[in-house]
Formats: sequence, C-alpha cells, structure tokens
Amino acid sequence: MVTYSLKQCADGSWSVCRLGFSLFSDLRLGAAIKLAREVARDEHLRSGRSVCVEMPGVENAIRLAQYARPAKALERAA
Repeated sequence: MVTYSLKQCADGSWSVCRLGFSLFSDLRLGAAIKLAREVARDEHLRSGRSVCVEMPGVENAIRLAQYARPAKALERAA
C-alpha cells in the first residue's frame, strides 16, 4: 500500500509527504488534507494500487482516506 502522510512543521504549517520526502509544504491543515486526498485518489485511479492518507495522532497514525479496489475486483484479479 502506498501511504501519503501529513507532517507538521516547526512553524505550524503542514507538508504532504511520501516515503519521507516532502511533496508539498507550507500548507494549512485543511489544504494539506484536501491536497493529500486528491493526490492519493489520482494515484489510485491511475495505477490501481491501494493508497491511503495518514496524519500523526497522539499514539498512532490517523487514517484520513483509503483508496482500494473492491474485494470482488481483487478476487477476480487473483
């Protein structure tokens, strides 16, 4: 599964990251969430891979979005 993550910067702004690299930065939280979901959905539609968006929580990551093929499509593909 491909994961896009939101990370808060020291100045309070947010970044959208993948594999630890910042793709977009200096965003407000709402804009970062929206952009990360759009990028994840686009990647899922183009590649067919499962993609999710997460942000840090108090103890664990909080999953904000997940894009995956329906179970029946997965069974047919196998």
